[in-house]
Parts: sequence; C-alpha cells; structure tokens
Amino acid sequence: MKKNSSKKNTKKIIKKVSNELGQTKNSAKLILFIFGIGPIIGIIVFLFSKGFFNSPNL
Repeated sequence: MKKNSSKKNTKKIIKKVSNELGQTKNSAKLILFIFGIGPIIGIIVFLFSKGFFNSPNL
C-alpha cells in the first residue's frame, strides 16, 4: 500500500516540476526576444535618424 502512495506522490511532483519548467522556458524565450531584437531595432532607428539608409547625393 505504501508503494502505491509513493508512486502517486512522485507523479504529482513530476507534474508540478514540468509545469514550472514550462513557465521558465516561456519567460526565457521572452527575455531572449526582448534583449536580442530590442537592440537591433534600436540600432536601425539610430542609423535611420542619422541618414545612414539615404542614398548619397553625387
């Protein structure tokens, strides 16, 4: 009888840990997106404001 209850407890623990890992994966993806794409967009806006993408006048 003790073996059955220990199996139930481990299933609950595994389920709880997998839910927590899913949340950390999603938050990690969000942070990587913000800190990865954010500076690139900032650089593009800066270069555009300085006229980097304008064609040169000869």
